Amino acid sequence: MTLSPTGFLRIGASDLEYRFTGPAPDAAPTIVMLHEGLGSAALWGDFPEKLQAATGTGVFVYSRAGYGASSPAKLPRPLDYMHREAEEVLPKLLDAIGFRRGLLLGHSDGASIAAIYAGSRQDHRVRGVAMIAPHFIVEDVSVKSIAEIGTAYETTDLKAKLARWHKDVDNAFYGWNRAWLDPRFRDWDISEYLAYIRVPVALIQGEKDQYGTLRQVEIAREECYCPVDVTVIPGAGHSPHREAAGATLEAIVEFVNAVFRVDEGSQGRAA
Repeated sequence: MTLSPTGFLRIGASDLEYRFTGPAPDAAPTIVMLHEGLGSAALWGDFPEKLQAATGTGVFVYSRAGYGASSPAKLPRPLDYMHREAEEVLPKLLDAIGFRRGLLLGHSDGASIAAIYAGSRQDHRVRGVAMIAPHFIVEDVSVKSIAEIGTAYETTDLKAKLARWHKDVDNAFYGWNRAWLDPRFRDWDISEYLAYIRVPVALIQGEKDQYGTLRQVEIAREECYCPVDVTVIPGAGHSPHREAAGATLEAIVEFVNAVFRVDEGSQGRAA
């Protein structure tokens, strides 16, 4: 298919909004970006365009069901919602856009979805996985901060601010917040998937991330057999691509270039 710069894709029962910039998937590698638990295609700002300009790849961003202008999600979200996104939605989306080779780049929930995808199937089109502020287990600090933002949503102008980015802001917020605060979610653990990732991994973590500690990085180093490149961004919190965009972009661009230099070299040797 030919991807317009913006539009909607019908995946299952949902219409998912997307943005695309750069060369088509049949002309260059494609970076598929997976947003955070309160994110959307628009909330990435101009980071996708900066990434495209710095790498020459195509960059595809989309809003999952329940976010942005995409179809609403049925609430309450099941506690395995990230598994469902990785195992049911993402494979169909990659096929729909004509994905041929590239990387997954996820932030927070999106990073966890990328890890589940890469660790649950050997998709040879995926040549690397970059994760910003990933979650592999639930930490006390995560639950505390998510409870606090729930209070802020009810008592401050946070709802109005988030409504800029979501057609149905309650659907987006409560679908995420209530799943993470469900007592049963404390048992959520995807670290087992890391041992099955067979492509290079890059982790970008804010030094002052209020939703997760460096324990997440330690888990990746302990569990992964693949190369793991770690960048800790000094002074940054949970969204280093917004709080320290230059340093975050530099780390990701370096990873992208390294992956595809190796990839092209391997193809040359194979030929």
